[in-house]
Amino acid sequence: MASVFGDFELTMDELRVVTRFAAESAWDVLPVFEESVPDDPRPRAALDAAREFADGAKRTRLQRVTSLDAHRAAKDAGTEAARLAARSAGDAAAAAYLHPISRATQVGHILRAAANAARIGELRAGGDPAVGDTLIEQARRRATPELVSVLLRYPLAPTSRNRVGQLMSALDAALRAGA
Repeated sequence: MASVFGDFELTMDELRVVTRFAAESAWDVLPVFEESVPDDPRPRAALDAAREFADGAKRTRLQRVTSLDAHRAAKDAGTEAARLAARSAGDAAAAAYLHPISRATQVGHILRAAANAARIGELRAGGDPAVGDTLIEQARRRATPELVSVLLRYPLAPTSRNRVGQLMSALDAALRAGA
């Protein structure tokens, strides 16, 4: 089985688990972007690339390119929710290239798509933080033991003043508490 090495080992199967988790979160909010920018296929292409890898295809340049394209699409989106949805798609494709290095910033590759989706839920509910908390709990329940095993190799998510960062830290803490 192919692996990548750094401060520790990550197998391709583990990278697929991480990518699948991120892609599931991003698929849930893709319509938010597509309603706002209906003629921009970049976030959907990133999710297609993420899903291909998660389903067993080789990790290729496709995941990197479509991830960058989705992040560029986020810059063109007119609302915060649409930007976050495009970033979620980009994060899902980028998850295929999670680095096995012990840095807190890497946790974003694992959890940021779910945190973005929770923030989108809040925005669509008029800014209600209870909605975000509920969506973080749903993401926690959706996380597999394999995903948590990968997460535990990394330091805690970085602290943040922005709401997406706070949601990501809350999900990180919840997953570690249940481990």
